[in-house]
Amino acid sequence: MAKLRSGLCGLLLAAVGAAQGTLADYERSVRLAEKWRPYTAGMTGAVRWIGETGRFWYQRNTSDGHEFVVGDTTGETRAAFDHERLAKALGEASGRSLKAARLALTEVEFSARENSVEFTLGEGVRWKADLGTYTVKRLWQREARFGAITGPRVAEGTGPVESPDGGREAFVRNYNVWLREKASKKEWALSSDGSEGNYYTLGGAVWSPDGKKMAVYRVRPGQRRRILYIESSPADQVQPRTRETAYVKPGDALDIPRPVLFDVVAGRQVEVEATLFANPYAMSRIRWYKDSRAFTFEYNQRGHQVYRVVEVDAATGQARAVVEERSGTFFCYYSKLYAKDVDDGREWIWMSERDGWNHLYLYDGAPGKVKNRITQGEWVVRTVLGVDEKRRQIYFTASGMDAGKDPYFRHLFRVGFDGGGLRRLTEGDADHNVSLSPDFEYFTAERSRVDMAPVLELRRTRDGSVVKTLEKVDEGALRSAGWRGPEVLTAKGRDGKTDIWGVLYRPSQFEAGKKYPVLEYIYAGPHDSFVPKTFAAAHPMQAVAELGFIVVQMDGMGTSNRSKAFHDVCWKNIGDAGFADRILWHKAAAAKYAWYDAERLGIYGHSAGGQNSLGALLRHGDFYKAAASSAGCHDNRMDKISWNEQWMGWPVGAEYAASSNVEMADKLKGKLLLAVGELDTNVDPASTMQVVNALIRAGKTFDLLFLPGAGHGGWGDYWDRKRADFFVEHLLGVKPPDWNAVTPPGVKTE
Repeated sequence: MAKLRSGLCGLLLAAVGAAQGTLADYERSVRLAEKWRPYTAGMTGAVRWIGETGRFWYQRNTSDGHEFVVGDTTGETRAAFDHERLAKALGEASGRSLKAARLALTEVEFSARENSVEFTLGEGVRWKADLGTYTVKRLWQREARFGAITGPRVAEGTGPVESPDGGREAFVRNYNVWLREKASKKEWALSSDGSEGNYYTLGGAVWSPDGKKMAVYRVRPGQRRRILYIESSPADQVQPRTRETAYVKPGDALDIPRPVLFDVVAGRQVEVEATLFANPYAMSRIRWYKDSRAFTFEYNQRGHQVYRVVEVDAATGQARAVVEERSGTFFCYYSKLYAKDVDDGREWIWMSERDGWNHLYLYDGAPGKVKNRITQGEWVVRTVLGVDEKRRQIYFTASGMDAGKDPYFRHLFRVGFDGGGLRRLTEGDADHNVSLSPDFEYFTAERSRVDMAPVLELRRTRDGSVVKTLEKVDEGALRSAGWRGPEVLTAKGRDGKTDIWGVLYRPSQFEAGKKYPVLEYIYAGPHDSFVPKTFAAAHPMQAVAELGFIVVQMDGMGTSNRSKAFHDVCWKNIGDAGFADRILWHKAAAAKYAWYDAERLGIYGHSAGGQNSLGALLRHGDFYKAAASSAGCHDNRMDKISWNEQWMGWPVGAEYAASSNVEMADKLKGKLLLAVGELDTNVDPASTMQVVNALIRAGKTFDLLFLPGAGHGGWGDYWDRKRADFFVEHLLGVKPPDWNAVTPPGVKTE
């Protein structure tokens, strides 16, 4: 009977998915980027303005690689340098073979006169090139060190920190603050109460502009948790070596910084009353007003529910809250934090979700009260790009203002400090990636959608008018060659009224008469939204689809960039991951398309997506049939403090266990592939191994790939192929190619 059932299953799979998951499909998947690369000439990277000038630069694709371009506010552009000469000079200096059309330069910085450029190449090596002589100089190499995920610590430093007039310098000796006259070398102590358990640090120390006072943090150190690793296969030796990294986890004791004010002239130390910042998660760098009357810092209270801008009077040391934000759930410390003082602290521009939507407010700095709202409505401010204090205008991107349109598309707006004169400066049903000139007179905007090739324009902020189209991808040629973009699909979420937005990728060999298994790519991290909104000729999801799948992604409730209520679903509830909305989205897609086989539904994700993808089988195993989970933070108690305490709260409570995949391992249904990097310093590898242990104890069957030497990402073709094989076998019902007998596509052989 079992053999008969297996045979019938095989016949059924052959009927609905014949000739999928073949070697040709793998080849097409691997070669996708290579195929479409010649058609993406004109695609650009981010536009960067050069210092305070009216000139900018960007990287753009060419038919055989890329090049660097500079332009000005007339719209004229040219090559930023002689790529051949730079490649030759850099190759000779570095001992590497470099191609002019493939210069992998990062962290690029042009000098104001564009006669030199600094950049990073390779393993953190910093170079400077003279663009007149094309001589290159190696500046420094970033220290190769084992990565560290630490908690919010005050920057430690012993100095020296020079006074504004350059005559004195502060330094730390025996945990206390000392001063030295640079001319006479005379030294004296400013403090005497520092100790190893309560020390002064000059990492965040700042002199007042008049040089008469100094503000310094004194720190009571918290827990110093370390994670130990065994590097099994070092490249430079036969024997394994041990590694360790600093890694603070939820509930750990944190550093407690306290600002201390020193009157340098009087030799007096002023302790600042700590009531307003008694329990910090993090405190920002100290900043003095220009007139030296006071200094400020930002305070995020442990638990991410109270945030303050604190001002300390330089004469008395008295502290007061200029701005205070409170939330019953969380204050989004990642993407919804903006505080800027205007007119030396007389006013403050502040970002808040207090009315349920992310908006801007103007505070009167003297009483610390809201002067007026700047923006309002059922839409969200995304990013403040610039504040023109002279004209009292703010430039920002926002989304969600257009009913019926994608609520994630960004547009550029300008508004007055008083909330008047709100004006949209970009138009069209598309996303806009904007870069604002330093003088607020111009901006560049790259306009695109997942199904529409990008156009980069230079525009005037005065009225949004176009100065010149800088770059444009030939979408007609791309489509003529057979390219087809993904489909945007919406469905109602769990509340029956909120639209859940997603995308759907079909294989290029799609046949409407077949039924296709579905793969969902998931990343439900609450700090952002993740469904692609901009153009990519060869998106990784499309590459997976080429194997014979429909591949989809959607942003369920609990992710960001919608209303506060939409976001708050994640609060103390990471395990939810928006599945109530995702399942409805799949059902809607299956109802719309006969070829959408929601009965053969798989899911894959990495990091937070690794937690989410395994969670699908543990919590919704009757709906999802297979999952590939890589580098998952499977238990929020095991993961980094910064991300997890923000969404799961503090102190650590029962909700952490409720969201843990480890605690629910006995609920596993379906096929599971777990993967983890041996040297992952972002997510503790023990998080995966504890899930493995729990699954074994529960008698569950699963696959595990342990990658020697691998970190959190960049696992390469082997993992991509292993994951593909897993879904080809378990959802397509096809035996993957024997890679021990056939050379995998993309693998070079000698």
